[in-house]
Amino acid sequence: MIVDLAAQRELRDPARGPARDKEAVASSFSRAAASYDGVAALQRRIGHQLLAYSAGAWQGRVLDLGSGTGYFTRILAEQPAVTDLLALDLAEGMLRYARAQRGHAGIRWLCADAEALPLADNSLDGVFSSLAIQWCDDSGRLFGELRRVLKPGAPLGFATLGPRTLWELRDAWSRVDDFVHVNGFESRHRLRAALAGRFEIERFETEEICLQYPDLRGLTDELKGIGAHNLNPGRHCGLSGRQRIKAFRDAYERFRSQAGLLPASYEVYYGLVRAR
Repeated sequence: MIVDLAAQRELRDPARGPARDKEAVASSFSRAAASYDGVAALQRRIGHQLLAYSAGAWQGRVLDLGSGTGYFTRILAEQPAVTDLLALDLAEGMLRYARAQRGHAGIRWLCADAEALPLADNSLDGVFSSLAIQWCDDSGRLFGELRRVLKPGAPLGFATLGPRTLWELRDAWSRVDDFVHVNGFESRHRLRAALAGRFEIERFETEEICLQYPDLRGLTDELKGIGAHNLNPGRHCGLSGRQRIKAFRDAYERFRSQAGLLPASYEVYYGLVRAR
């Protein structure tokens, strides 16, 4: 099912600012489909950790929300108790790539928005979502939709990013200009508040991950390769001049370690909850 993203209402917590352009998000990840797997070591690590946290939870009809290139979709489809696996992603290009590379008789593919699921009430036995819900604008609306489609007691396992993610990148750019250069992410408190009344929390944990790079290009090329461009309103849309780029690189150099490496921090939240 293909949805008209432009026709959907953009609902968002005012504290987080204007909504992202979801067509731009979908296009960015679609373009990155072929390069994603080659630079997704962090995404694989986090997804496997989520699988470990939620071991034994998956059975019946399960949704992989934000399925991307289908890496975890295929793993979920092969779980012995899973009878029907739905793979849903906002990016049509990702779904085309996943079907070609990781097709499976037990998988059905859907192109849709997580905040407006084309699924019936109480129709799912579980939802798995690794590093996808941070691209949604309204966590209350998102968790409301997930509660609607999940059967009472069914599990939702998710991994998402917290606001300290890429704080070094944000800090370096803040010394250059006042534009928004780094995607914003919701806090643990706000996520738990959005879950309240809809889900019972079994597990909610935080992991701090710090990646190291010999140069800044390694980080920026990796972000480009997975399609995680800065797509926030308020970003700088013109060409970046040489002086601005030099100032940014100089500002990031302040974080270089004694080992000669540049850090990039990620704040990861893992949740395992059940529909009320």
